[in-house]
Amino acid sequence: MRCSLNPVVRALSGVALACVALLSQPSQAALFGDDEARQAIIELRQKVDGQARRQADEASRAAEDLAQLRRSLLDLQAQIETLRAEQASLRGQNEQLARDVAELQRRQKDMAQGVDDRLRRFEPVKVTVDGREFQVDPAEKKDFEAALGQFRQGAFPQAQSAFADFIRRYPQSGYMPTALFWLGNAQYATRDYKEAIANFKTLLSVASDSPRAPEAALSIANCQTELKDTKAARKTLEDLVKVYPQSEAATAARDRIARMK
Repeated sequence: MRCSLNPVVRALSGVALACVALLSQPSQAALFGDDEARQAIIELRQKVDGQARRQADEASRAAEDLAQLRRSLLDLQAQIETLRAEQASLRGQNEQLARDVAELQRRQKDMAQGVDDRLRRFEPVKVTVDGREFQVDPAEKKDFEAALGQFRQGAFPQAQSAFADFIRRYPQSGYMPTALFWLGNAQYATRDYKEAIANFKTLLSVASDSPRAPEAALSIANCQTELKDTKAARKTLEDLVKVYPQSEAATAARDRIARMK
């Protein structure tokens, strides 16, 4: 307001000076000087009024501009706050998405591991039995080991049933010679000598090169001895010595033959 009044003050000061100058004119020109001074004052007032109106208009426009700027600043501040809120929300969503992705990855890994574990149950595994290496199904391996476990525990009737069932279920198994051997031994233990002889002979027929073959032949002779068939037992022992002369079973067979004389 101080700056806007300075021109008016200056204008009024000018009017005052003009009046003083006119009053100091000689008396003969007083009337004419008064008219000119009055006219000058009127014109000066008009100029001052016009300038004041322009300044008022400018001040009004400046006030409006300032008010508009304030509104714009408030709107901008509101937009900034909205953007911050949206950013915070997006950050939270991103964090949740990251947690969801991590959980999905964990579940996928668990599922993949579960699938691998299930597949391994059906994938063939390599085993070595009686000096022979071959592949078998996991279930086949489990069933054989269960039957052998019963035999080792002295549960011979159960072992007999388990090995007989194994042979029926897995006729092409690499375990076959060994399964026949332990089946025959389980039958020998339960005094089922004839069935034991049949299974030992099957072993000699299907796997004469098996490490268990010499023992199977000696077991046949044992069964024949239990059946009081000494002639057949002697013949079996003599064949054992001929076919497997370097085996431990052949050494035992020679001793028995010597005692038979």
